Amino acid sequence: MDIHSHLLPGIDDGAATMEDSLALIRQLKELGYKKLVTTPHIYSAFYPNTKSGILAKRDEVRRAMAAEGLDMELDAAAEYFMDEHFEALLLGEDPLLCIQERQVLVEMSFFGAPPRLESYLFRLRSKGYQPVLAHPERYGFLHRQKEYYTRLQELGCLFQVNILSLAGYYKRPVQEAAEYLLRKEMIHFLGTDLHHQRHLDALRDALTHKKTREALAFVSGGLPVES
Repeated sequence: MDIHSHLLPGIDDGAATMEDSLALIRQLKELGYKKLVTTPHIYSAFYPNTKSGILAKRDEVRRAMAAEGLDMELDAAAEYFMDEHFEALLLGEDPLLCIQERQVLVEMSFFGAPPRLESYLFRLRSKGYQPVLAHPERYGFLHRQKEYYTRLQELGCLFQVNILSLAGYYKRPVQEAAEYLLRKEMIHFLGTDLHHQRHLDALRDALTHKKTREALAFVSGGLPVES
């Protein structure tokens, strides 16, 4: 199962067309994935998606999959950017889109945490949601203050690391941060964060990488991580 991808066509920086979506889904099925929960951005400054728009696009892709005979379970949630718009959504009555049960995928700027980060996480928890931080290894400012990873988990935040990070796709500092989180057994989910064919091609290789296999074993079965 994958809980982080951008497979709905034309609504963010992921798949551009329905043909792109179907091609990526087909290849994920070939890699052994059984279920996909795709997570388009909800980021008011660049991708002002809505819950209703995401679910409508999900249904469109499902119909196209059925027409193609592509048998794969597909659902949709969102990757929420934590900003003022996200705060407004938290204050509203409409339930957030969840990756599973009450788990909500969130992200922030790669350059710095939002000033109200801990407040956002507290509000999520107080409304009965479980925050899942997307790709914590990719936030460069955390590389210099790794102790804050522990603080985030103390606040109830689960971590979703990108498979491609462990294989070095995003350069060495990100890979080192992913390996640090693996050593500390702080990874709860692995995700593809798939946007396009280049990611898919890299994913094929990443799934054979030693650290990736180690992380998959840990996440799926709680197996101890090698020192």
